[in-house]
Amino acid sequence: MSYDGITQRVSDRYARAAATGEQICCPTGYNFDDLKTFIPEQVLKISYGCGTPAGLETVRSGETVLDIGSGGGIDCFEASRQVGQTGLVIGIDMTDTMLDIARRHAPVVARNLGYPSSNVEFRKGMAEAMPVEDSSVDLIISNCVINLAPDKCKVFREMYRVLRPGGRFTISDIVSDQPVPQYLVHDTEKWGNCLSGALQVSEYMGGMVVAGFLGIHQVKFTPWQVIDGLHFLSVTLTGYKLSETAEVDRVRFATLLGPFSRVMDELGQIYQRGKSRPVNAHAAPLLKASPFQSLFLLTDSPVSLEASDSRLCAILPEQVPCVWKGDYAIFTGPFAEAEDDDHHIFRRGIPLEICSKTLKVLESDPYRPHFAMINRATGEGSSTQVACSPSGGCC
Repeated sequence: MSYDGITQRVSDRYARAAATGEQICCPTGYNFDDLKTFIPEQVLKISYGCGTPAGLETVRSGETVLDIGSGGGIDCFEASRQVGQTGLVIGIDMTDTMLDIARRHAPVVARNLGYPSSNVEFRKGMAEAMPVEDSSVDLIISNCVINLAPDKCKVFREMYRVLRPGGRFTISDIVSDQPVPQYLVHDTEKWGNCLSGALQVSEYMGGMVVAGFLGIHQVKFTPWQVIDGLHFLSVTLTGYKLSETAEVDRVRFATLLGPFSRVMDELGQIYQRGKSRPVNAHAAPLLKASPFQSLFLLTDSPVSLEASDSRLCAILPEQVPCVWKGDYAIFTGPFAEAEDDDHHIFRRGIPLEICSKTLKVLESDPYRPHFAMINRATGEGSSTQVACSPSGGCC
């Protein structure tokens, strides 16, 4: 099926849904009791997605927000409330039916918010060719839309183009733990269900890095569906476009605190727990951003931390045999690669089979935000205790 054919079928599917009220994709977790105080019912009932616009929690008054695939306008209208009268919200969508509904209700939402006029613009366009000026947006949000675009890498490049230096994105989307096979890729019904167009986690996040984004990491994830052993996940991701005006000659020092023993960022820089390494002022703002700020100590001069320093975090597995139950860990950033104290090397987006002891470690509070967990076992799994290292010990 051609790119144009996929796009037209997806657009037709969502136009039908808007007309009939059909529910598409998975539950989003919106607080509809709150939203219905200023957003009309017709908009709320055609709101589709796989997450909530978590990025709006970071919005400051007066910022410009772009919503890719704005649909009936729910996320744009919530962004309108968050940025205030001095801010601007831009929604782009390719479906005329959706745009008509959103534009018709924009003045109603503005009145409900007490604004003299709407601060939301709805523009017709494709995610691969956004009708938005270069470097004009502070925050990009999107809710289960990019997986519908045939050329996702082009979407990521467009996102980078329209963001201001220092800007960020927070998007929810459907990804898979393995490459989607061709018989699903060419299933037109599943394209509209946000499944056939899903990229493998590693490919999705890797495309963002190639586009220029850094610090890409998971905000949250939810298991969605399993089809023929293929796991589909709803993930919310954030990443940053670094400012180009930093004082690149100023050097600070970063010390990894843990829980990882070693990490490698998207630029290939390696940090080891407890050891300071220089970072220039171009990268330092990134290390101040969430979720880096809890992982690093930033100082003007190098520091040396002893293993007993209370600021360091290391979580060792129990010294008991392993049980293999079909669990896999998917590392979701904010680094390209990370290593734990058991010498497991986690590469972002690549599922790694783990035993019961490692699962317990990764489910601890310091590790949990950095992983999505799936289980590929089709039954109960073995309860046999085993030694899982080549020397006969356990990991």
